[in-house]
Amino acid sequence: MSAKLVMGPVLFHWPAETLRDFYFRIADEAEVDTVCVGEVVCSKRMPFFKDHMPEVIQRLQRAGKEVVLSSLSLMSDKREEAAMRELIALAPGLVEANDVAVLRELGGKPHMIGPFINIYNEDALGYLVRGGAVRACLNPEVPGNVVNELAQRSTVPLEVMVFGRQPLAISARCFHARAEGRTKDGCQFACNADPDGRVVRTIEDVGFLALNGCQTLSYTCGNLVHELAPLQQAGVERFRLSPQSGDMVATARIFRAVLDGKLAPAAAVEQLSVLHPDLPFANGFYYAEPGHRFVQPAAAEAALN
Repeated sequence: MSAKLVMGPVLFHWPAETLRDFYFRIADEAEVDTVCVGEVVCSKRMPFFKDHMPEVIQRLQRAGKEVVLSSLSLMSDKREEAAMRELIALAPGLVEANDVAVLRELGGKPHMIGPFINIYNEDALGYLVRGGAVRACLNPEVPGNVVNELAQRSTVPLEVMVFGRQPLAISARCFHARAEGRTKDGCQFACNADPDGRVVRTIEDVGFLALNGCQTLSYTCGNLVHELAPLQQAGVERFRLSPQSGDMVATARIFRAVLDGKLAPAAAVEQLSVLHPDLPFANGFYYAEPGHRFVQPAAAEAALN
């Protein structure tokens, strides 16, 4: 089976028109098979894009893309529960559940599991499959040897995030608002000033994390372009790109070329560095190393042997 490229949901609070135009360009130009649409981080952002959703979904479907609607990764009140029920009712295809509370609302309806629901072993995966999951995207912290074991034993297609700042945590509190001396209710959407998240630095002025509203992300950008071949060999069928503010159409083209054997991973890394100059790459989680590290190919081969 040929590898599938997936454009994950935009995690950041981009202006509604910017987000709409992003999806239009993905529909018209990107070499991806599936596109995830929906607010994952903060329900307060949802009204901004709601009116654009129908035309975005229609444009993507006309372009032959599968559309998956992504749920919130943390449901904390009745209003958000109602919003997720509406999302499930209106979904043109699969819903991506990113909070176990969404599974209750799905009630066994076929769906996919997003990377915000942790799967670390085959028992957890099997439980979710019995509940109606027909696909699962693994948490980016899952090391490669565990991914391999899960892929070999899974009865449903597995997906791995291979590009983008890596989601680490979600909270009921808004870090962006706190950084501006505001409350969550009075945040004034401070997160819209940082299209790739707000960088948190150590006292030595070293990039440490990135804040995105209620979400904590890695400072480094996950990049598993060197690991695509072993992931394919293990049986992973789907590869997710998490949108950043750089050129994601060109990013998708590079990953597609590597998956098709038309571009060497080393050349791909060089090209991706040009497209995303402010995002240092990392693949440490894959090798059970600290996640912020980038393990070079030679060292990576030694780590696997």
